[in-house]
Amino acid sequence: MQSAEEAGRKAAEKPLDQMTLVDLDVIECPYATYEKLREQAPVFKDPVAGFYILSRYEDVVKALKDTRTFSSSIAEVLIGEADRMRAEDFGGYPNVDTLITVDPPKHKFYRGPINKVFSAQRVDEMESYIAEIVNELIDSFIDTGQCEFVSQFTVPLPLIIIADQLGVPRDDMALFKEFSDALTTQISGIANRDQRIWAAKKSVEFQKYFAKVLDEKRANPTDDIISDLVRARMDDGEQMSTPELLSILNQLLAAGNETTTNSLSKGLLLLCQHPDQMQLVRDNPAMIGKLTEEVLRFDGPVQGLMRVTTCDTEIAGTPIPQGAVVMLRYASANRDACQYQNADRFDVARGDQAGHLAFGLGTHFCLGAMLARKEMNVAFRIILERMKNIRLAAEGNAPTHEPNVVLRGLKELHLVFDKA
Repeated sequence: MQSAEEAGRKAAEKPLDQMTLVDLDVIECPYATYEKLREQAPVFKDPVAGFYILSRYEDVVKALKDTRTFSSSIAEVLIGEADRMRAEDFGGYPNVDTLITVDPPKHKFYRGPINKVFSAQRVDEMESYIAEIVNELIDSFIDTGQCEFVSQFTVPLPLIIIADQLGVPRDDMALFKEFSDALTTQISGIANRDQRIWAAKKSVEFQKYFAKVLDEKRANPTDDIISDLVRARMDDGEQMSTPELLSILNQLLAAGNETTTNSLSKGLLLLCQHPDQMQLVRDNPAMIGKLTEEVLRFDGPVQGLMRVTTCDTEIAGTPIPQGAVVMLRYASANRDACQYQNADRFDVARGDQAGHLAFGLGTHFCLGAMLARKEMNVAFRIILERMKNIRLAAEGNAPTHEPNVVLRGLKELHLVFDKA
């Protein structure tokens, strides 16, 4: 039986007219395919998915900076044009473009009230709070010498933190994970009809839950993100509507946990696969920050995001028509040899990590990037302090990824270790 890596390499050997990002072998191991696209077809129209793919660093950056030509108003595209399933089809609120799916200048209206929540000062003040949660989670399995790292650590850590910041009870954490999974299912690019129906119905459940919370915060505001949002005034002096607030909360909930979960899981897998790098960081704890950046560059949690063209344009000499959906493949750009030396080598000590696109760039740079980095830095530091000889469990399932064209996350990660 061939390994996932072998399957990924074999998928990259197909003729260009047969290559697609929705191939499950490519989703599992995409980097050979990315390399081929960068070399042979840097602007490539996926014959199955139908969107254009930008795979080179220079081209992705160009598109990210040109928000007029490459629009972020893609909510309908993300949900799916064919046989789409939306919350409003099942009695929910209509979708409203906010944050990720709206262009300047309106984008700043939604982002402004949230920026202060994720300010550098506020995130720095959260370090001891994050460390407390990290230690509590490790306490729950440290004496056993083993864990399923995804379900026991990387899922609950960011979920607890985003729940606390939103001002909703931790007791509902399992429900929040379902809400988050519903959004990731909608943008996966490969969900079947039954999965889309489940996601739409779960989105309605999310809306009903948080509409009630919004009413409670309007009546009795507290020190949390939701209270800040319901009190916020837009530039025209108006408060945001319930559909607008629900759209923002949906994105905050999913983005606030999914990406960090994926990055932490992948970080531990990479350290197990590269024990020399794990030892390097153990010997030099000051390199924790560089570890975080290299994990994000080498195998980031968001493989890419879409844009839609507002006019006829071209990239790298290739014409792209108006109305085309364009996938900006961040993960490929982060492995571009024209941008990074030995780009396919996981190297914590490398000196050229700056500028990676794991959090995007420009107007839509991830507003939670500082919090994600803080969570990763604190978690990696404490894990390496409290867990020694970390390795993949021989009896556990081989690490595989969730089937998703946009997000890259491990299904599970079985580890064994020695208690420090």
